[in-house]
Amino acid sequence: QVLVHPRVEGTYGIAVMHADFNDRIVVARNGSPVILGIGEKEMLVASDVAALIAHTRQVVTLDDGEMATLKADDFRTYTVAGASTTSTPETVEWEAASYDMGGHDTYMHKEISEQPDAVDRVLRGRIDDRFSTVHLGGLNLDPREARTIRRIKILGCGTSYHAGLIGASLIEGMARIPADAEPASEFRYRNPVVDPDTLYIAVSQSGETYDVLAAVQELKRKGARVLGVVNVVGSAIAREADGGVYVHAGPEVCVVSTKCFTNTVVAFALLALHLGRIRDLSVTDGKRIIEGLRKLPAQIEEILKTEDEIKSIAAEYAGAQSMMFIGRVRGYPVALEASLKLKEISYIHAEAYPASELKHGPLALIEPALPTVAIVPDDDLLEKNRAALEEIKARSGRILAVAHQPQEKADHTIVVPKNEDELDPILMGIPLQLFAYHTALAMGRDIDKPRNLAKSVTVE
Repeated sequence: QVLVHPRVEGTYGIAVMHADFNDRIVVARNGSPVILGIGEKEMLVASDVAALIAHTRQVVTLDDGEMATLKADDFRTYTVAGASTTSTPETVEWEAASYDMGGHDTYMHKEISEQPDAVDRVLRGRIDDRFSTVHLGGLNLDPREARTIRRIKILGCGTSYHAGLIGASLIEGMARIPADAEPASEFRYRNPVVDPDTLYIAVSQSGETYDVLAAVQELKRKGARVLGVVNVVGSAIAREADGGVYVHAGPEVCVVSTKCFTNTVVAFALLALHLGRIRDLSVTDGKRIIEGLRKLPAQIEEILKTEDEIKSIAAEYAGAQSMMFIGRVRGYPVALEASLKLKEISYIHAEAYPASELKHGPLALIEPALPTVAIVPDDDLLEKNRAALEEIKARSGRILAVAHQPQEKADHTIVVPKNEDELDPILMGIPLQLFAYHTALAMGRDIDKPRNLAKSVTVE
């Protein structure tokens, strides 16, 4: 019997070999993922399923406080206290070929280009035309329970937090339930009031993000109902949550998230439609949203065809020392995510502000050397957004607009196809992924592995 010594503290994923027992590996998990690969006459261990998929599709994911002993033909799992546990291998859906670059120069470019198919996957089999709604069987939330929800709190980190901001807007708009998003890393440290009438939603691509997982565990300890929106089946957050939605983006190898962000926002649109149709969203509006969702793959394909134009625009901004991103209401989370993408892979300093906040301070920064990227959708705030462009142009600021039609005050406009107002943020983020990519490429950055960053953030 091998146990973790009580003096071992903190977050860890440990694999140990002993010279006197060279036929086995002992592994232990606390906070950091440990995955066993169950092969034929071989056992493997890794921290990410991506490392195992070329060898086996049968995996066992250890829980926190769980250990395992592996031999070539057998494995057993037990708690750190020594009690045996039962672990049944799960089959990973992803194929080894999914991890090939497929003729692309980088994984990021491959994953951006996969978004039409990825969005089609997250929609497939979930739309219910008869009742103008969607099926989300994994929620474990019946209509009676759904109607008792008084508030929704979405928790995520980085890109997942930005997806949660758009998700909160979608839920409020369609289901008319008060909703907001908060960084999980902040939420878990501020001793939050946990309301029994609040539904909590944890968002993570890997399903192993430590700050999100720790928030889920604290919420569960306080009796909250928690749903997960994750990409990796069988991940820690998926197992800890009461139910949830898999986003089916497929493997995402590049450190920065693109297709998973897009699929997560689409998953939130499905959840918002589901809750809305249970509550007060009309059949007509349900049909309108479904038609918009079905248009997304083709519209994303249309945006991807403008890559050469976006590449030439990016070349003009690649020398900037800093950039401002602005958007209003639905456009603000798009600005936040686009700003994050640019700084992650190009190392250009970038920050995002609500367009309405420009006059409350950031306008002091505007000058020719500080370009602004503006999100300008054709909605009821179009004229207000155009007024913000005029304020920037009056101070000789350069402007790149992402809009549904050319903007007179902008130096450059990336035109994207129009969808329903609620779904427009999904499309407006796509060209800015390509903008960040080609800006970083022009600057010679290591796009798939940006400095100081990791794909799965499993530390505090």
